[in-house]
Amino acid sequence: MENAILVGLDTGGKTDITESLLELGNLARACDVNVLYTIIQKRDTPTANFYIGEGKVEEVLEAVNTLDADLVIFNDELSPSHIRNLENSLKVKVIDRTVLILDIFAKRAKTKEAMLQVELAQAKYFMPRVVGMYKYLSRQKSGTGSKGPGEQQLELDRRLLRSKITKLKRELNQLVKVRRTQRNKRKSNNIKTVALTGYTNAGKSTLMNAIVDYSSMHNDRYAFEQNMLFATLETKTRKINFENNREYLITDTVGFIDKLPHHLVESFKSTLEEIAEASLILHVIDASNPNYEDQIDVVEDVLEDIGIHEIPVIYVFNKNDIAKRTNHIAQNPSIFISALNGENIDKLVEMIDKILYNDIIRTKMFLPFEKGDIYSKLKDNSNIIDTEYKDDGILIDLEIKQSLYNKYKKYVI
Repeated sequence: MENAILVGLDTGGKTDITESLLELGNLARACDVNVLYTIIQKRDTPTANFYIGEGKVEEVLEAVNTLDADLVIFNDELSPSHIRNLENSLKVKVIDRTVLILDIFAKRAKTKEAMLQVELAQAKYFMPRVVGMYKYLSRQKSGTGSKGPGEQQLELDRRLLRSKITKLKRELNQLVKVRRTQRNKRKSNNIKTVALTGYTNAGKSTLMNAIVDYSSMHNDRYAFEQNMLFATLETKTRKINFENNREYLITDTVGFIDKLPHHLVESFKSTLEEIAEASLILHVIDASNPNYEDQIDVVEDVLEDIGIHEIPVIYVFNKNDIAKRTNHIAQNPSIFISALNGENIDKLVEMIDKILYNDIIRTKMFLPFEKGDIYSKLKDNSNIIDTEYKDDGILIDLEIKQSLYNKYKKYVI
């Protein structure tokens, strides 16, 4: 296990530096790194050579030597020159928050798509940073299928990374086509979709399992849930059926975090398209976290960056079994739940139902006996409340979609 010192720069922004470094510590522990000490510097802007001031570099060096640390982790993304200068001064490995997040994603990725997405983000991150990856650059002879005459190791590595990025993009595009075909098929069948989004570890997968449990279709294909950062990266979609014949698909997507690397957002865009194509978004929030408002802002900023607008949102304040919140929340519509123990899941499902099926009409229809095929279709695609058999046909009381109502309007009484 590596022993690390955390370093944060407080520029006086809206982010609480103490909370941000606590989160950095959790990210480090998720990578099996032991956190020894935390150092904070207050400055208006980063310095050009070391990111922090030279005096603070001396303080970090003293902590490294005293505590026998072999790793220094910065809370912000560092430039290649920052990393090179810091490693020359501190004589230990220096990484940033982005590398930690990429490492966690690499460990959690299970499906081929997630693996390709993470690998692409890593390649893009390291592309401008190959400068600092070698103690020296050596000139080597040319060889078949290798470098040109006198080409340096650095140039070869850059060329290999460019080839790798091109190859990964090509493979991802093939998977994206499949995903988009599936989405287009759902649209053509008028299947409504609900997307779960939120800060990492807010309880999205637990909520998905709770809704699946509550539905009339108990499904064994549950989503993985665990109290850890980025417990799941794969997009999982489950079909939800209710006794009133209303159904929709619910999709669990990757969680967000403060300072989420740009390369990751770019690489995971095909996954995040599931949110952009949804009929409704459930923004899941950890109500027990004292900084939940900042986390809401982080998620909404990312959603805005990927161009998600004008989709109805329900703000779902989860973990109320711990938080016990009853105070007013500015976000609307909102609801307090506990996905773990099922608190208010029924009320949340009602809210989802009301938004998704606001085009439902309560009506009565009379069908002659020879129109039994229409009755079968209505039985499969609407909520029949009451059926009465008359001498010359069937009288039905039902809730029906606007599209079906228009189609069979002549049978309405």
